[in-house]
Amino acid sequence: MRLVVETEEIKKNLERVLGQIRDACGRVGRDPAGVTLITVTKTFDLGVVERAIEAGAADLGENYVQEAKEKIEGMPGSGAGGVRWHFIGHLQRNKSRYAVKLFDLIHSVDGLPLAVELDRRAKGVGKVQEILVQVNISHEERKSGIEVSGVVDLVRGISTLENLKVRGLMGMPPFGLDTEEVRPFFTALRELLEKIKAENIPGVSMDELSMGMSADYPVAIEEGATMVRVGTAIFGQRR
Repeated sequence: MRLVVETEEIKKNLERVLGQIRDACGRVGRDPAGVTLITVTKTFDLGVVERAIEAGAADLGENYVQEAKEKIEGMPGSGAGGVRWHFIGHLQRNKSRYAVKLFDLIHSVDGLPLAVELDRRAKGVGKVQEILVQVNISHEERKSGIEVSGVVDLVRGISTLENLKVRGLMGMPPFGLDTEEVRPFFTALRELLEKIKAENIPGVSMDELSMGMSADYPVAIEEGATMVRVGTAIFGQRR
């Protein structure tokens, strides 16, 4: 798949992905308005990001804090204009002070020490930072995310922090599986979210489920995803 960087091509691909989101919702009786497309712009320069916004992308996902900082600060109005920025990569604690200033939603909180640091930094800038808890649904040692057995306790711990707001869960299945092989991992994450929601933990809103990427987002939507993270299907293969 070739690299796509021109506004019209990006727009065409965005419309195609949105069409597939509508189709997936239709198959399971969901309202497409309940699914947010996060356009993943990691490794692309500011010009491509600006063209993606021009093409209609309203939610942008970045994996690296420094790269995102350069893009957001390089935009007119420092990233203003109705765009929501999502951090979807592994977050190091020493980057927390930048992350709370840059991102509307951080998808990858996977431990209490990181949460405590984010809470401290968010308090320092007078912000309640919205977050998702990243779950290692594939049980792979090399993947980030908390193990399933520890998720409820982590959510309870974060719920006591005044400047963080848990909005839901994020997870990734193992790479290299076909579309039906990934389905059980998405199902398990949805069931975990429903279990936590039933706990009625004060201050916790389990209403977002971030799962599904370019290769499998229709299946993720069928299994309950409210956010899908799509880059390659919009921009082509990264160099």
